[in-house]
Amino acid sequence: MKHKEIAKVISQESIATGVYSMWIQTKDIAAKAVAGQFISVYCKDGAKLLPRPISICEVNKEEGTLRIVYRVVGGGTTEMSGYVSGDDIDILGPLGNGFMQREGKKAILIGGGIGIPPMVQLGKELKEIAEVQTVAGYRDELFLIDELEKNGDVYIATEDGSTGTKGTVIDAIKACAVTGDVIYACGPTPMLRAIKEYALANDIECQISLEEKMACGIGACLGCVCKSKEKDHHTNVNNKRICKDGPVFLAQEVEL
Repeated sequence: MKHKEIAKVISQESIATGVYSMWIQTKDIAAKAVAGQFISVYCKDGAKLLPRPISICEVNKEEGTLRIVYRVVGGGTTEMSGYVSGDDIDILGPLGNGFMQREGKKAILIGGGIGIPPMVQLGKELKEIAEVQTVAGYRDELFLIDELEKNGDVYIATEDGSTGTKGTVIDAIKACAVTGDVIYACGPTPMLRAIKEYALANDIECQISLEEKMACGIGACLGCVCKSKEKDHHTNVNNKRICKDGPVFLAQEVEL
């Protein structure tokens, strides 16, 4: 069940160029959140009516806190990057459906760019029931490596070859001979498309978390639909609402 609340910023820091990590104290949202879900953050600037959807990076249910890691890309996230400890933050969540965790199945977690943060909480949850390995793809500057390494082996791909395998996450999987039973992935669409093709070719279950611009975040506006194999009961056409039906889907459910 989602909640809307005025939460408190605990801390915030820059962890890479234009990338910020924020810990938030919540009343109800952290207690309900699972890996793969997201929150909507409402701006203080009244001219910015729509909330910003941000994936959940980590959750501490005992302390009622959650962490978001986001990239500054516009006015809303620029405002967020200026928040400091003690500031109010208006949020709605947890939203969407999380990853379907397979007990006892060797997991390959794949994150690309700002799709890497959700892999931190997923790895924390999965390592209690399965073997975890993570493949992380960056343009150049690394972040969240220490957190990922707490959950299992980590393999890195960078576009410029400065760290790990030069190229894509698929290049890193092949170069490092990474194998597993289930793929969990989040990142830009071209990356997800390649991962889906790789999974199908190798008969591996694949779950993908889609990134998309969202308006309402709760499935009412139909502004974040993707093409689907089956007809959606809400619209009776072949689409899915990423915010409501996703953001996590089985790869074969959606077209990329």
